[in-house]
Amino acid sequence: MRALVLALFLSGALAQTYTVQKGDTLYRIAKAHGLSVAELKRFNGLTSDLIHPGQVLRVGKGEASRRVPFAQEGLAVWYGPGFHGRRTASGERYDMHALTAAHPSLPFDTRVRVTNLRNGRSVVVRINDRGPFGGRYIIDLSYAAAKAIGALSATRVRVEVLEE
Repeated sequence: MRALVLALFLSGALAQTYTVQKGDTLYRIAKAHGLSVAELKRFNGLTSDLIHPGQVLRVGKGEASRRVPFAQEGLAVWYGPGFHGRRTASGERYDMHALTAAHPSLPFDTRVRVTNLRNGRSVVVRINDRGPFGGRYIIDLSYAAAKAIGALSATRVRVEVLEE
């Protein structure tokens, strides 16, 4: 395992990271690593300037950091009939039969692959809303997306941003 990590590091497949310290700002971190704030936010899928101590940010500049996509694992839930037809945070109307999702921080129109870790089924969805907020969930799927991967109850998933 150690040899694999070393090989990946030497090949540039692992992006450089920085752990946010108390008092850090995106501007200071970006400047220290030769990046613009916009690049730093894009590398990390940030939509606001809010960061917190202990947060790990990718700061590597170059191909290696661009090739390492945003990914996270956690619980997914779905939302449907009660929200169908209502406006989403992006301004469009929610359609529970479309392949869409709500994420707390990824930019609108970002396409992500959501994989059910129990059965391996995956679906590509477009982020068009905000949520879930607080709690233990990382993404709210539309009914159609949840049904496609067999996640009609709280389900452990992996969310990966697709490169455009």
